[in-house]
Amino acid sequence: MIAFVLVLSASMMYGQACSKTCSKKNSYVKNGDIIEAIIYHDNGAVAQTGTYSLDNELEGEWISYDTKGNKTALANYSNGKKVGTWLFYQGDEMKEVTYTDTRIAEVKTYAIQDTRVVSNRP
Repeated sequence: MIAFVLVLSASMMYGQACSKTCSKKNSYVKNGDIIEAIIYHDNGAVAQTGTYSLDNELEGEWISYDTKGNKTALANYSNGKKVGTWLFYQGDEMKEVTYTDTRIAEVKTYAIQDTRVVSNRP
């Protein structure tokens, strides 16, 4: 009986510790004509948010985050194809990448100073 109580206690303690340290399961929720996705890093922080079409194509705005929760990219898709302007955040820089016909048409780089974004163009 004592051995059973010890095993049960140990499993309960592991279960509580695991709920604080184990990764979260990715979430996919159908909402009308789209599937809303939340994808997690192993540490439980959100890695990406965005939507899929019912045909399993990336659709609309997708946002990526690093393991500390800092935004690293903002992207746009239409029927699984890269469209519009994407933003990439890399340390003190922000890159603005514009796509035309799913190909890179233009790249601009900006310096991030405090809360301001400053163009590197003359």
